[in-house]
Amino acid sequence: MLSHIAKMNKQIQLQDLGNKDYKAAWDYQEALFKEIVDLKIRKRNQPEIETPNYFLFVEHPHVYTLGKSGDISNLLLSEKQLEAKGAAFYKINRGGDITYHGPGQIVGYPILDLENFFTDIHKYLRFLEEVIILTLAEYNIIGTRSEGETGVWLDAGTPFARKICAMGVRASRWVTMHGFALNVNANLGYFDNIIPCGIKGKAVTSMHVELGKEVNEADVKAKIIRHFAVLFESTFAGLNQLNTVV
Repeated sequence: MLSHIAKMNKQIQLQDLGNKDYKAAWDYQEALFKEIVDLKIRKRNQPEIETPNYFLFVEHPHVYTLGKSGDISNLLLSEKQLEAKGAAFYKINRGGDITYHGPGQIVGYPILDLENFFTDIHKYLRFLEEVIILTLAEYNIIGTRSEGETGVWLDAGTPFARKICAMGVRASRWVTMHGFALNVNANLGYFDNIIPCGIKGKAVTSMHVELGKEVNEADVKAKIIRHFAVLFESTFAGLNQLNTVV
C-alpha cells in the first residue's frame, strides 16, 4: 500500500539567473511550469512520481509588464517613449495590473507544485508577503500588508503609504509561476511612467532609499531564502549560487 501513496517533495531547486531579458526568463518559467504540470498528469497513474519545485532569482533590464486583468491606460508612455527609455513592455499571464522591473530589484519566481506544501492560493500569497516582511525586518524596515492590495507596503493606511514589493502570480493545477519584485537599489524614476499596480495616489520606495545607503543584494537574497524555507517547511538545493552565507 505504501508504494501507492503520492509523494510530497519539499526540496526546492534554487537558480540565480543573474541579469536576464524578461521574455527569455518568462519562456524559461513556462518550460519549468509545463514540466511540473506534465509530471502531475503522469502522477495520476503513478503516484510514486515526485514533482520538482523551483525558485528563480533574476534581475531584468528595464521592462514594464501588464497582468491579464490590467488596464493599459496605467502605462503612461507611448511606444516611442518606451524605446527612448530603453524599456520593453509585455502583456503577460499573471494576476495584477502593471508593474516595473529593472536593475537594483530582486525578482523571485517560485515555480512550485503547491500539492507538495498546501493547496491554498490565499495562504500562498500571504506567505510570500510574510517572507518579504520578515526579510525587511532584519534591516529594521517595518513592512506591512495593505488591505485589499497584494504586496508589501510601508506605513500602510497612512498618507505616507509606499509600496516596496509588488506581487503577481499565476496558478494552474496547483502549480505556481511569476512571483514578487522587491525594490532593493532600484531607480524609482521608472515608476513615474506608470500607475503602479493600477493604484493611484500611492508612492513606491526601495530599501536603499529607506536606509540611506546601497544594500548588498546577495545578502537580501540569502535572507529571503532562509525565511522562505522556514515558512514553507522546505529545503533548498543550489544555495552555493548566492555567493554568501545563508
